[in-house]
Amino acid sequence: MTPEAMPNAFRPGAATLSDTEARLVERRQSLLGPAYRLFYERPLHVVRGEGVWLFDAEGEAYLDAYNNVASVGHCHPHVAGAVARQAATLATHTRYLHDGVLDLAERLLATMPPAIGHVMFTCTGSEANDLALRIAFQATAGTGVIVTVNAYHGVTQAVAAMSPSLGAGVPLGAHVRTVPAPDPATGGDIGFASAVAEAAEDLARHGIRPAALIVDTIFSSDGVFTDPPGFLVAAAAAIRAAGGLFIADEVQPGFGRTGEAMWGFERHGVVPDMVSMGKPMGNGYPVAALALRPDLAEAFGSQARYFNTFGGNAVAAAAALAVLEVIEAEALQGHALEVGRHFRDGLRRLGSRFPRLGEVRGAGLFIGLDVLDPESRTPDAAGASRIVNGLREARVLISATGPRAHVLKIRPPLVFSDAHADLFLSRLESVLATLG
Repeated sequence: MTPEAMPNAFRPGAATLSDTEARLVERRQSLLGPAYRLFYERPLHVVRGEGVWLFDAEGEAYLDAYNNVASVGHCHPHVAGAVARQAATLATHTRYLHDGVLDLAERLLATMPPAIGHVMFTCTGSEANDLALRIAFQATAGTGVIVTVNAYHGVTQAVAAMSPSLGAGVPLGAHVRTVPAPDPATGGDIGFASAVAEAAEDLARHGIRPAALIVDTIFSSDGVFTDPPGFLVAAAAAIRAAGGLFIADEVQPGFGRTGEAMWGFERHGVVPDMVSMGKPMGNGYPVAALALRPDLAEAFGSQARYFNTFGGNAVAAAAALAVLEVIEAEALQGHALEVGRHFRDGLRRLGSRFPRLGEVRGAGLFIGLDVLDPESRTPDAAGASRIVNGLREARVLISATGPRAHVLKIRPPLVFSDAHADLFLSRLESVLATLG
């Protein structure tokens, strides 16, 4: 899917803009250049956030059902307060002794399987995945990487080369192989491990030693595939049999979003060799990490020192600790489980009335909803675009995903309630009614 084909992308001339919006678009393009993209046919000018709401320059409230970065709610006072206090006290790197980064490491590792014993801090999920690759290459003496067909793992040179969802303009590396996403509708979950084994064999056939299988454990860019739980066990075994490591990319499904567990890999009963995390970790503050087996950290550390000027700094640690405290204090993991069930049930009821809606998939508050042509029942990217942009005009924010751009991507802040889900369903029903 090219950036221009994204169903939530701004396209000049597709919508009438106000004078203010037009000036901002022109200014943005002249200052930031053409690589930056805007959401929606009519871009949204946001000036404030609170909880599950974003507010535009006119004070209109938009129900945010997309931004998982603010996972405990936009501008959560506990997180914002922790960041402000620490920034006013000390903001420096990890080469001095400081309790903050150690307290954070202890809290994070307490959520991991016992085999995961160390954590290394970065600023972004892209950096965490880049670091995971460095460690995997060093540990295996290989360079081959296996990803899913529409995966997204970041924007550094190394991880962009293994992120097919960035489109044809960002070529995959010669050391990268893709496997189909585990779609149960086509038996994909059953054949996923076999596809991984075949990809590893193909790498070896071309003289490339396999180093890693890396998956976003909710397969968000592939269209959101969560079930049946457990299918990742065989896939991890397949890459390990080929001499590689299994890396769980938890940047999107982590921190309680699936409701059933703190981390997406836990739903599958599998223990990764490394776990990357980011996005919701600081609720808007840039902080990310890589948790890993101690033997991998020791082997890497014996050959190279690791340092990140901002990764794990005192303010970042304060932000991430505050997020963990809010998730626990407000019981947001269990909340996501219950509200997610209510939300998916409501979407299925709408699907029984509107033939444009297909299968509902997901776990907790990460939901994928197929949009289909009402007559042929085939994937309908244009229909998904109309729904995404129709909801934006109805002041509800979502996006779309998948290699055919026909899957509505719904991942609201974890403080989303049943009432918010019902409001979403009501506005979606109104949009669907206008489409015919």
